[in-house]
Amino acid sequence: MTTAKDIMHTGAQWIPAHETLDRAAQMMRDHKVGALPVSANGEQDRMVGIITDRDIVIKCVASGHDPSKVTAGELCDGTPRWIESTADVGAVLGEMQSHRIRRLPVIEDKKLIGMISEADLARHLSDEQVADWAEMVYAGT
Repeated sequence: MTTAKDIMHTGAQWIPAHETLDRAAQMMRDHKVGALPVSANGEQDRMVGIITDRDIVIKCVASGHDPSKVTAGELCDGTPRWIESTADVGAVLGEMQSHRIRRLPVIEDKKLIGMISEADLARHLSDEQVADWAEMVYAGT
């Protein structure tokens, strides 16, 4: 059985909720990622959301806000989604499809150990699995 841990990429980084969006953008650049899980202030093990590079552009910059003044926590909305490292690929795909998300943090012993992205799915799954996932996430069927 292929698990979330088998297909994730390691090295996912948290950003604390109190950090500003310009700092988040710098971290994304430095780590070559497009999303960061946001941790509760002072609690590295409690995720309050995820911010993406697109969130920063659309919800902050394009709305006329200053990314050096808006925090990661202010940008988070909704219920954070994640998956246990032992979950099978079917559960990973189901979670991502049902919530129409493109990135999924992987948790083990209540700690962030990695992230699953579209690229990870493309590398590890069959063309049919990826096509089915893409249809559900992008078409919303």
